[in-house]
This record gives sequence, structure tokens and C-alpha cells, in this order.
Amino acid sequence: MKKLSILLTAVSALLIVACSSEVKRKPGSIYMPDMANSRAYETYADHSNLKDKNINYNNQPVAGTVSKGETYVYHLVKDANGDTANYFASRLVENPVTSLNADELKEAERQYLINCGICHGEKLDGNGPLWKGGEGPYPAKPATLVGDAKYEAMTAGTMFYSITYGRNLMGAYASQLTPKQRWDIIHYIKLKQGKVAAAAAPAATAAVVADSTKATK
Repeated sequence: MKKLSILLTAVSALLIVACSSEVKRKPGSIYMPDMANSRAYETYADHSNLKDKNINYNNQPVAGTVSKGETYVYHLVKDANGDTANYFASRLVENPVTSLNADELKEAERQYLINCGICHGEKLDGNGPLWKGGEGPYPAKPATLVGDAKYEAMTAGTMFYSITYGRNLMGAYASQLTPKQRWDIIHYIKLKQGKVAAAAAPAATAAVVADSTKATK
């Protein structure tokens, strides 16, 4: 009987502690903190200190690899420091995306606004939130994609190289955008520049519209 009383007292005390409304301010002990708490690395943060820990992290795909199911393969690798051979060779690479339907164009515009508009602006005039007419935090005006002859003459291949590996003050976007998304954005830019024609409505859609119009007459 005495043992039962002791057991009931212990269980009651445990339940009182477990059901306490007091907020636990301190976490318990963690056996392996490196596995319990992952390290967060910002995309454009300085990762040079990681080399001392034998960690190779640069947010870039492994050189020479292609994602599963990827059909848009870009064979030019990033130039070594001081070399520009592949950058200039990229001028000859043509955009495999020759047209976009209405939905694809809308998505390309959305991706542009998310990833590029902050610098190059909604109107592609280089006046994004980071520049903001010189009042933003960015120290130099980003490239004017529409209205500047230099960038209107830039080929799709060179744009793809710059977006993939970064160029001057612009960082690489290979980890944020798939090759297809990059080519779509470039097509959207070239469309805004007037260098490519807007895609016509698909024939099937046009036929359906024609039939429905005929039926209402």
C-alpha cells in the first residue's frame, strides 16, 4: 500500500510539471547540435570563410552537370579569372525558345519582375527599387535593357551567360532560375526591345474562337 501511494504521488507530481502553463524559456540539451540546427547561408553572402572548413558552397550547380529532365543544355562554362573567351563565345549561342504563348509570356514577365525587376526596373529602364532614381541603396544605376543600344544589341547567348554566371556587379542566377526560365526571361526582354515578334494565338485556339463566333451569328 505504501509503495502504491509513493507511485501515485510521483505520477501526480509528473503530471503537474508536464501540464504547467509556465513557458519553457530554455531548451533542453541537444546531443548533436550541428545536425539539429541547420546552417542558413544567404545567396549573396560572403562564403569565403567556408573554405577554411573545407566546405565548397557557392550556390552553383556542379560544373558539367545537367538536371534530370533538362532539355536546354548550355555547354559554355564560366571563364576563369582574367579570361573572357567563353563570354565572347556566348554571342553565337541562340535562344532555343523562339516563341512563348500567352501563359508562358505572363510567367516569364513574373519571373523577370521577381528576379530582375529589383535592379533593372519594371519598365526595363534600369530604375528598379535598388536605384530608385538615385535615391535607392544601390550606388550605381543598373543596366537599361530597353533604350540603351549596348544592351539592345547584346545577343541572347551573352545575356544567358551573364544571368547564369553573373557579370560585373550582377550575381549569378543559376541557382534561382532553371535554364528554361532564363531563356524565357531573355525572350521576354528581347520582346520588349522589339527584337522578336510577339507570338500569335495558337491555331487550335484561333479555330475555337472562330467557331464560337460563327455559332453566335
